[in-house]
Amino acid sequence: MDDRARALLKALIERYITDGQPVGSRTLSKVIDLSPATIRNVMADLEGLGFIHSPHTSAGRVPTPRGYRVFVDSLLAVHSYEAQPAHIRNMLPASEPSRAVNAAAALLSNLTQFAGVVLAPKRAQIFRQVEFIRLSDKRVLLIIVTPDGDVQNRILFVQRDYTQIELLEAANFFNAHFAGKSFDAVRRTLATELAQLREEISGLMQAAVEAGTEAFDDNDSVVISGERKLLEVTDIASDMDRLRRMFSLFEKKTDLLQLLDVSSRAQGVQIYIGGDSQLMPLEDVSVITAPYGVDGKVVGTLGVIGPSRMAYERVIPIVDITARLLSNALSHNQ
Repeated sequence: MDDRARALLKALIERYITDGQPVGSRTLSKVIDLSPATIRNVMADLEGLGFIHSPHTSAGRVPTPRGYRVFVDSLLAVHSYEAQPAHIRNMLPASEPSRAVNAAAALLSNLTQFAGVVLAPKRAQIFRQVEFIRLSDKRVLLIIVTPDGDVQNRILFVQRDYTQIELLEAANFFNAHFAGKSFDAVRRTLATELAQLREEISGLMQAAVEAGTEAFDDNDSVVISGERKLLEVTDIASDMDRLRRMFSLFEKKTDLLQLLDVSSRAQGVQIYIGGDSQLMPLEDVSVITAPYGVDGKVVGTLGVIGPSRMAYERVIPIVDITARLLSNALSHNQ
C-alpha cells in the first residue's frame, strides 16, 4: 500500500471502531483531504487486497481480520495509560499470590469492560512430604504437600492390599529419601534403586511417582473474570452461534490455555485477531496478551478477550501495565 491507502485504511478502521457502522466514502472525505471519487477508488483497491469488505448491500466498508492486522501492526499509535500505576496498585495484593492473580483478571475486565484472563503460575514442582492412606483393598489415597503448603490428592489403584503400617513405612521411606525433590527427579532415582526395594513397596512407589507427576502437570489454571460483560458487546452478542462458541472457549479452556502458553514465550504485548490467527479461531474476536513474571522470570500470561472492534490504543496499555503490576506484586511476595 502507498501512503494514501494506508492513511485511508487507518481512518476507516478508527471510524468503524468508534461508530460500529460501515464507513462510506462521504464519511471519509470529511477527515481525509481526498475527493469521494478518489476515496472510492482507493477503497476498491483495499477491498481487492482483502483489507476491507462490504457487508450485505451496504455502500460502506468494514475491516477484515487482515485489515485489523495491518492496523495494529503498523498504523496504530499507542499512548500511555492515563491512570497512574499507583491508582490501581492496591488492587493487586502482594500478600497472597492467588489473590493477586484473581485481582489482575478482575482489574483487566473492569478497566476494559471485556473479559480478563490470567494463566496462573505453575505451583511448585517439588514436594515437602507425602502420605498414604488406605481407602480399600486396592485403593490408596496419596496426599502430596508442597513447600508452600498446597495440598494435592490422588487416588492410587494398586495391585495388592496394603496395611496402614506398610503405607506408613512407605511414606517414611519416600519422605526421608526424596523430600524437597521433584517427582521427575524421584523417577530417575527410583529407576536405579527399585531393585533394592521390596517388590510390593516398589509398585506403590512407582504408582505414587506417576500420580505425583500427573498432579503437577494438571495444575495449569486459567482465571477468567467478566466473561458476562461480553453479553453486552453488540458485535459478539448479536450472533448466537459466535456467543455459544465463545462461552465454549471459556468452559473447555483447552484452546485458551494453548494461546496463553504460546504468548508466554513471546516478548511483550501480543495481539491475536480472530480469523487472522489459528490460535484464536473465533472471528470478530481479539485477544491481547502480555507475559508476567517473578524476579524477571516469566511465570504466566494475562490478557483481555473482546471484540475485534475494540479501542486497541486504550486496551494495549492496560494489558501491559497490569502485567507489570502483577509481576511487581508477585516478586514482592517472594
